[in-house]
Amino acid sequence: MVTNRLTFKAQMAQVSVPASSANLGAGFDTFALALDIRDRYAAQILDDATFDVDVSGEGADEVKRDKNHLVIKSMMRGFEHMGQKPKGLALRALNVTPHGRGLGSSSSAIVGGLALARELVLGGEEYMSDDDIMMIATELEGHPDNVAAALRGGATIAWMEELTLGSTDTGIGIGRSISIPVNAQIKAVVFIPENTLSTSKARKLLPGTVPHRDAVMNASHAALLSIALSTRPDLLFTATEDFLHQGYRTTGFPKSMELVNKLRKSGVAAMISGAGPSVLALHTGDDAAATAIIEAATSGFKAQSVAISRTGVE
Repeated sequence: MVTNRLTFKAQMAQVSVPASSANLGAGFDTFALALDIRDRYAAQILDDATFDVDVSGEGADEVKRDKNHLVIKSMMRGFEHMGQKPKGLALRALNVTPHGRGLGSSSSAIVGGLALARELVLGGEEYMSDDDIMMIATELEGHPDNVAAALRGGATIAWMEELTLGSTDTGIGIGRSISIPVNAQIKAVVFIPENTLSTSKARKLLPGTVPHRDAVMNASHAALLSIALSTRPDLLFTATEDFLHQGYRTTGFPKSMELVNKLRKSGVAAMISGAGPSVLALHTGDDAAATAIIEAATSGFKAQSVAISRTGVE
């Protein structure tokens, strides 16, 4: 954290943040894709030490409406990084991304909060760059994949690096990311279930070790995925075949895996979205093809075509 005397803007700041689907099959904890389902946030600096929070839309009754709201906490962490916290904040949130469904709702809140904090400071880009937001958002979220897509849009690859000071390793992991151009032919269908599954519960279903063959297969498919997304969408079906996490988590979302298997048997590049239980299907067909994919939905799922968001937070 730097120490600065900031100039806060008097006017309200507004941002919108895309939902995101992480893993994309073989790219566990690495790949993510921004989806054009956007949460919208507006915030203003208050002179009094109060936090005025109003939330509407998805999960509005499930989130805190005080200083512990995730957007507020993220904003305050951003102000801390820039060198000075305001006394109070007013926040208006319109949630569109479903919560607990593997579509990056918490990452949207975190990235949105950090972007709002930067927007509310005169010359905020000088105090907190996109790379800084990536680093802080990873710290808050605990992993870098969803926050990368929420920040940068399109498809992203994220990873962790160890922070070094001079020649000394600190043991602190920091999130990094790069963007991958997404082929214009690629379209998405999302199947959103009624039930939820927390990321922490999903991670507990993963084994400590996997067979060497599975690790090799997954590594090759993940490498192929970057090419499939950008220049060879005809390879998406193979590139999204996973050997590392989906099968082990089946007990957490049996109906979702049943849908994934049903779609893949039909040649559709389908996968669990993030930690689940939503299902993402990627295709290059026309509206009729999208309709055919949507019709594969079983009871308990809401299916919809979703555009890929070419931009991140804005």
